[in-house]
Amino acid sequence: MLQDRACLVSRDYPRTHEHEPANWPHMTATCRLENKRSFDDPNLEQEQQKPPARKLPKRSGHDHIIVSSNSNQRHRSSDNSDTSSLISAIGRDNSISCLLKCSRSDYGSIASLNRSFRSLIRNGELYRLRRQNNVIEHWVYFSCQLHEWEAFDPIARRWMILPRMDPNDRFFFADRESLAVGTELLVFDRDLMDQVIYCYSLLTNSWSTGMSMNEPRCLFGSASQGEIAILAGGCSNGTVLNSAELYNSVTGSWTKLPPMIKARKNCSGVFMDRKFYVIGGKGGADSEMLTCGEEFDLETGTWTEIPNMSPVRMARDNEAPPLVAVVGNELYAADYADMEVRRYDKTGRVWVTVGQLPERANSIYGWGLAFRGCGDRLIVIGGLRNSGEGYIEVNAWVPSEGPPRWDLLGRKRSGSFVYNCAVMGC
Repeated sequence: MLQDRACLVSRDYPRTHEHEPANWPHMTATCRLENKRSFDDPNLEQEQQKPPARKLPKRSGHDHIIVSSNSNQRHRSSDNSDTSSLISAIGRDNSISCLLKCSRSDYGSIASLNRSFRSLIRNGELYRLRRQNNVIEHWVYFSCQLHEWEAFDPIARRWMILPRMDPNDRFFFADRESLAVGTELLVFDRDLMDQVIYCYSLLTNSWSTGMSMNEPRCLFGSASQGEIAILAGGCSNGTVLNSAELYNSVTGSWTKLPPMIKARKNCSGVFMDRKFYVIGGKGGADSEMLTCGEEFDLETGTWTEIPNMSPVRMARDNEAPPLVAVVGNELYAADYADMEVRRYDKTGRVWVTVGQLPERANSIYGWGLAFRGCGDRLIVIGGLRNSGEGYIEVNAWVPSEGPPRWDLLGRKRSGSFVYNCAVMGC
């Protein structure tokens, strides 16, 4: 059954940038692990170690698994060779319950068992059920090269390479944005004529183009929550926008939202307490720095201005948008200038320093440093570069465990810094 499916064979992490796109709809390659070691000799190759024991994703609530009603179909044959069945000995519902508890890094191998397994994973039903049962794993997706994207699994501490984006498209690094929503990774850029939105699908392990929002823009603030995302503000043909749009990854539709109170660009966005927030940025006739934020209530469809919500202390030319992230409905910020981590006090509406960033979290005015919420952790991706050579490091801290103590999850060689980063939870 598996002949002609060479993509199922394990292989080491590639050492060059010439990666061929995978034909199978899921990444199943065994990749080279980059583990902790002494940093005294930067040229010393890291020793391979066994990854830590795999932990199942945490679920809130009781242990009862909810199975979709459309999984009630039954297969009469008890023969395991029947390629249309799941695990026939325990039934379809129990089979799905078992699959929900598996790591999604195993889904590529599971999809090779038979057509029914493959269809269940590829049509998105399994990911929808995982979300319904609060079984969510977070992977970090980032790009250090123009057409290349990688993924990092912080639990298995494993690097994975995505198929290359179409090299025939003429992308520019300037004003490039990215966003993960549902099982999709969206990359926003411009070609010579207009905006281009590239969409990577986890279900098919492939890139596609063709979608467009109602009002193309760049330098916007954005965030996702489950299967929806909101994009607010930004710039279009030199005009700073106050408009916002909601994207639904299930229907692939874009919906206009009420306009913000203030037009802004170079801003950031987060979801917190089931509301969307756009923070900081620049606006007004002189493009001055905005210290306020705005809260969008999805239930009432209204915006509320919040003073002093931006963590930026002083305006700098060519500065990155505010480096903010949410973990446990708490808002954190990375101060690249003072190498500090700060937390937003919602009651007092002030920023409080809670600790330091990782030692090697270098950046250029905030560019090249990724600061993201990843489940119950804060993730910092950055590294040291010298004469065109350097490293990318992934550090993590769990805020609920106390003051910042950063755990180095992975380290790999890279000649460039992080241009784009997004976290996909599904």
